[in-house]
Amino acid sequence: MIISLSPQLRPDTLELSRAGDSLTLNGESFDFADLAEGEARSPDCPWIIGPVRREAGVLHLVALLPHDADAPEETRFPVPIEVATDGPVTLPPRTAPAQEPAPP
Repeated sequence: MIISLSPQLRPDTLELSRAGDSLTLNGESFDFADLAEGEARSPDCPWIIGPVRREAGVLHLVALLPHDADAPEETRFPVPIEVATDGPVTLPPRTAPAQEPAPP
């Protein structure tokens, strides 16, 4: 599964988890097991942008990525995530890590 991310400044959060050809977004599961090769489907999900498609046996989709105003570059300009195993999907951080004060 390849998940491209579309960053967006917004206050809510996104949690993703994969189980085979199913993807759970904030507790709502979407099963794409019956999506045939070359087929595309637009699920009724506010977190998925555009259609989910299967190419060369791999599912491809674009998900919104909420972040804070101080999000790091890796969040504002994310690379697609290749998800090869089941379980939670690690997303880029929504905010920059706290910086330690400089020594006096």
